[in-house]
Amino acid sequence: MAAPRIIAGKYRGRVLNAPAGLATRPTNARARQAAFDILMHAPWAGHDFIQSARVLDVFAGTGAYGIEALSRGAPAASFIENNLAALTALRANIALCKVEEVAKIITADALHPPAGTPHELIFLDPPYAQNLIPPALAALSAAGYFSPAAVFVAELGPEDEFAPVHVLSERQHGKARLIFWSDEVR
Repeated sequence: MAAPRIIAGKYRGRVLNAPAGLATRPTNARARQAAFDILMHAPWAGHDFIQSARVLDVFAGTGAYGIEALSRGAPAASFIENNLAALTALRANIALCKVEEVAKIITADALHPPAGTPHELIFLDPPYAQNLIPPALAALSAAGYFSPAAVFVAELGPEDEFAPVHVLSERQHGKARLIFWSDEVR
């Protein structure tokens, strides 16, 4: 698999570090491009949504979703990851893009996070076929990571089942399925 790259914005073209092995699956560039295209053009998001959203990248891995959001103007991003090889790559990618001042790494299991602060845009890209989204959402909500009007974006594999109540959009990109939702009706 090719190394992930930042697609657009200030850090466009930067090649991100990815850990060796199979423990981390770097986000498919087409799926990430589609996610940001939807966020940039959806009527429910607004044209400057990303530029005003505090971003939370859960199961961050390389940090591609959060760094892409920073590249496109998000004011801050937090990254939740607990895999040591992924954390090494994530730290290197944050340094590569020189976003240390606006990036916060939370070394934790997404199912058992420490107390957090509210975010408006949440990306969840867990390992496929483990149905980790529902328990992660419950744990992160209880820990205070979501603003009331948060928009969620999940990348799921073909075996993963998840059906939020207020779906804003859904797309299929190869094996990846993207679901966008909010807890409030838009």
